[in-house]
Amino acid sequence: MKAAVYHGKEDIRVENVADPKPGEGELLLQIEACAVCGTDLRTYRNGDKKIEPPRILGHEFCGTVIESRNSASNVKVGDRVVMYIVLSCGQCKYCRGGRENLCINRTTMSYHHDGAFAPLVRIPAKAILRNSMFKVETHQTSQQMSLAEPLGCVTNAHDHLHIGLKDRVVVIGSGPIGAMHAVLARLQGAQSVYMIDVNQKRLDMMKRFDINGTILSTKAGSHLEEGLEVTDGEGFDVAIVAVSSAFAQADALELAGKGARVEFFGGLPKSNPIAALNTNHLHYKELIVSGSYSEKLSDFKAAYHLIQSGRFPADKFITHELPTDRIHEAFTMMENGDALKVCINPQLN
Repeated sequence: MKAAVYHGKEDIRVENVADPKPGEGELLLQIEACAVCGTDLRTYRNGDKKIEPPRILGHEFCGTVIESRNSASNVKVGDRVVMYIVLSCGQCKYCRGGRENLCINRTTMSYHHDGAFAPLVRIPAKAILRNSMFKVETHQTSQQMSLAEPLGCVTNAHDHLHIGLKDRVVVIGSGPIGAMHAVLARLQGAQSVYMIDVNQKRLDMMKRFDINGTILSTKAGSHLEEGLEVTDGEGFDVAIVAVSSAFAQADALELAGKGARVEFFGGLPKSNPIAALNTNHLHYKELIVSGSYSEKLSDFKAAYHLIQSGRFPADKFITHELPTDRIHEAFTMMENGDALKVCINPQLN
């Protein structure tokens, strides 16, 4: 089969590899959609020491079970399914506390197990044992259901933001993750939602969503002034950083009002993880600053149900569908702001 295989920094090759064969207790999926994640792009550009090449990438996927060697599985041959991609141990203190994303023994699809930028993917037995497979029970397309994984990560962050009817929210970064934060904030009842980005093309794409407005980030700092203007000089109640930028993290503290909640969703590059922050804002405004990583099983389940409910506008996120051998085009479109979410369909020629 033809797959997108990671060999190292800026070295992802579309090449022929052997079809996977499921072992005892495992499943085999035929992949219908695998969305390209910002993590995939970052792995391509910068490499990732956690991935031992060669490794098939792709972790935001939906497919159909075509072979099962697990009689106890909650899904069967013919079912269209999505997957919680964290393979947790179930035994460490984090797993016992329902925080599988922090499992000290975790492995992950696309990092430690071959992913879904390929027509077929083998699902490890541990995933079935840990109840990580979910049958798609509604009419949503496989492209739309592939968003359950990133939306689960966004849901994890919102667990501690407690957004409600009185909150004015700003999201810094208008990529697909930023858009998910904005949509989820609105679904939670946010009074207003604004988005900030350095790329006007990306901001223009946000008009398809139910937000109050967009603000172009400038080196001169006019976006900070505009943020204060739209909040009557009080600042935002919730500021979410959905981009890997130290400058954006610093801006979030400037834009936050008194008593605000600030979420650093996007991690910084491991080669340069230090941000210069005005911590007086934490002190004098009494800010609550949090971070989030990956997603818990409960987050994924919530995202899965939300997409199936039809209340989450998944159809507005997928802007392009490409075959596997055009994956490098997907990276370019993402970097240029020409695409919001690109889905790879390995069944296309």
